[in-house]
Amino acid sequence: MRRVSSYSTEYGTKDRLTQSAAVEGENVAEGIEDSLVERLRVRLEDRPRWQTPFMAIIVIVSEITGGVGPWGALRPLIATALAVFPFLYLGQHFNGQHSKAFDWTALQVPLLFCLLWPLLWLWSIFDAYQTAMLSVTDEYSLA
Repeated sequence: MRRVSSYSTEYGTKDRLTQSAAVEGENVAEGIEDSLVERLRVRLEDRPRWQTPFMAIIVIVSEITGGVGPWGALRPLIATALAVFPFLYLGQHFNGQHSKAFDWTALQVPLLFCLLWPLLWLWSIFDAYQTAMLSVTDEYSLA
């Protein structure tokens, strides 16, 4: 049990800091509150901008996607998924290589007869992925 001195009960205070201030006639609570407010203001001004919840989410997404953003991370996957559909070469159309897609469409007819069409189809899937990856790296390169 804590022993309360007659001095602290006399002035209505319970700790030494407020006892000495009460003797001098100062209001300690206001001084502490003002210094706390000032320290918080300085800390909030000096903190990095990403420490807001919204900016923290943006930093997390940037780290997950390798700095290329959600679209840059998904673009090769979408191009590959579209290229999986046979005969249409949608992955090349998605990447903006329309002439290549039309050429491969015309080329697939003779290749169907000599059983080489699956090779063209697998190559189109690889090409769609590779082209999408290269376009993402070109868009987000620093040089």
